[in-house]
Amino acid sequence: MSDVATPLAASGSAPLTAKDFATDQEVRWCPGCGDYSILKQVQTILPQTGIPRENVVIISGIGCSSRFPYYMNTYGMHSIHGRATAIASGLKATRPELSVWVVTGDGDSLSIGGNHTIHLLRRNFDINILLFNNQIYGLTKGQYSPTSEPNKVTKSTPMGSLDHPFNPLALALGADATFIARSMDRDPKHLQAMLLRSNGHHGASLLEIYQNCNIFNDGAFEIFTEKGSKAEEALFLEQGQPLLYGANKDKGVKLDGYKPTLVSLNDGHSADDLWKHDEKDFFKAQILTRMFDNPEVEGHYPRPFGVFYAAERPTYEDQMRLQLEEAIATKGNGNLDKLLEGKETWIIE
Repeated sequence: MSDVATPLAASGSAPLTAKDFATDQEVRWCPGCGDYSILKQVQTILPQTGIPRENVVIISGIGCSSRFPYYMNTYGMHSIHGRATAIASGLKATRPELSVWVVTGDGDSLSIGGNHTIHLLRRNFDINILLFNNQIYGLTKGQYSPTSEPNKVTKSTPMGSLDHPFNPLALALGADATFIARSMDRDPKHLQAMLLRSNGHHGASLLEIYQNCNIFNDGAFEIFTEKGSKAEEALFLEQGQPLLYGANKDKGVKLDGYKPTLVSLNDGHSADDLWKHDEKDFFKAQILTRMFDNPEVEGHYPRPFGVFYAAERPTYEDQMRLQLEEAIATKGNGNLDKLLEGKETWIIE
C-alpha cells in the first residue's frame, strides 16, 4: 500500500476526511488518557492512504486500547485477550486485499498474547500492529505489566516487581520483523509520519507508541515527551542523517566499531563523524533497539524514535496465494467430496 494516494470515498465522488472515520460513539477513556491523541492521529492519516473505509479493519484484544474499534467508522472486531494478532492473521490470509490494523497494549500483546505477536511478525503478514505501551495494566486497575520497570510498586507487586521488563522492539527484531518503529502520543506530527510509514510497508509492521496512563502510571515517559527534557533525551532517527540530539543539536552518537559512544560537537567533533542512520541495516538496528537505558542513570543513551528497521520480504499471504496457484496448476481444482472420502471408502447396501 502507498501512503500517498487520493483519499476517495467509497462512491469515488468526494474525498474522505478524519470525520468520516469517526463514529457517533462516546469516546470513553479517562480524561487526559494518551489514547485520545492516538485515535485522532489514526483518523487523520487514514484518509491520506486512499483506502475505502469498507476495506479497513481494526482488530483489538482486551485492554483500554482495545476499545479502539468502537470509535473507528470502519469494520472492526473487539476480540479476546492476546488473540487479536491471531485473528488478524486469519483475516489477512482469507482477505488479503483488506487493510488490517491490530490495536493492542503492552499487557495484551506481550503477556498472554506474546506468542501470537512474535509469530505474526515472523510470518510477515501485511498487517499493521499499533502497540500502545504505558508500562502498566490500566483496564484492570494498575497491576505491573511485561514492560514495567524493575522494582515497580503496584497493587500486584506491593514490594516491587522482580521481573526484568521486555524491550518490545528488540523482541520484534529477534522475531525477524520487517518493520519496527517507535513514536509517542504527545508528538502528533511524528506519530502521523510513523503511522503512514507503517501503512506504506508491505509486510508486518510494529509501531510501538509510548502512551501515558495518567491514572495508574502518570508521567512514565515524561522525560521523552515534555518540552524541557525532550530534546536532550529523545533521539529522532532520519534516514541517511547523522544521529544528532540536544536542544542545540550539538550532541551526537558515534560508532566505535559496533559500540555507540556519545560525543559533543563542541569538543572538536563534527556531524560527519557521527553514525548515519540506515534503516536497512539489520545489525545497526539491533544496536538502536538496545539504546534502552534508564534515563536516571548517569551517562545513559538517548532513547531513539522513528523507523529503526525496514526490509522487504515476501508476505505470508502472497506466498500462500502462489502456493495455491501452483497446486491448482499441477493437480487441478480440488474435489472436497473425494478428499473426504479418502482412498478407502465402503458403500453399505
